Amino acid sequence: MKLSPSIEALIEGLRHLPGVGPKSAQRMTLHLLERDREGAQQIAEAIEVALSKVKNCSLCRNFTELDVCEICSDPKRDATTLCVVEAPADVMAIEQSGSFRGHYYVLMGHLSPIDGIGPEQLGLDALCNRFTSGEISEVILATNPTVEGEATAYYISERARHAAVTVSRIAHGVPLGGELEYTDANTLAHALSGRTVVRE
Repeated sequence: MKLSPSIEALIEGLRHLPGVGPKSAQRMTLHLLERDREGAQQIAEAIEVALSKVKNCSLCRNFTELDVCEICSDPKRDATTLCVVEAPADVMAIEQSGSFRGHYYVLMGHLSPIDGIGPEQLGLDALCNRFTSGEISEVILATNPTVEGEATAYYISERARHAAVTVSRIAHGVPLGGELEYTDANTLAHALSGRTVVRE
């Protein structure tokens, strides 16, 4: 069956969402057009506003509408402890656990030479400059326990050690091969409290 170009375009647009295949995108499209046009308009407007206003924090690279995000500018948080994560979703997951009161650095990915993602794409030079500035006393590596996450953690730990910064790795209460954003708050709290210092 040949669909109109507008419907085809919406289906293809929805397929950009994680876990959404052709059938799911088709169901969503038909639902929005048939039963919830007001909701569709709300989604469209929210996406447009977010795309125009949301940017990266100049310090931690997390998503924000400000130059420096709310966490980095909070004087009650410990600026000497830095937790390095792969994605904004990981910051949200750790914040929901209520077990960490330091600052974050969001890599927006992990080292993956095969995909052309190296230190420059992850902002690792800016991160390492913070190690040498003397403001950071401990860096907690909370990258995902995947092959790429471990390689990224190793790279950062080597650079931090050279700057005499204490390095710890999030404890593996997080299941191997899992991702932080899908881990429950209690497991994350346990993993943070049980972190260990990375040794050579």
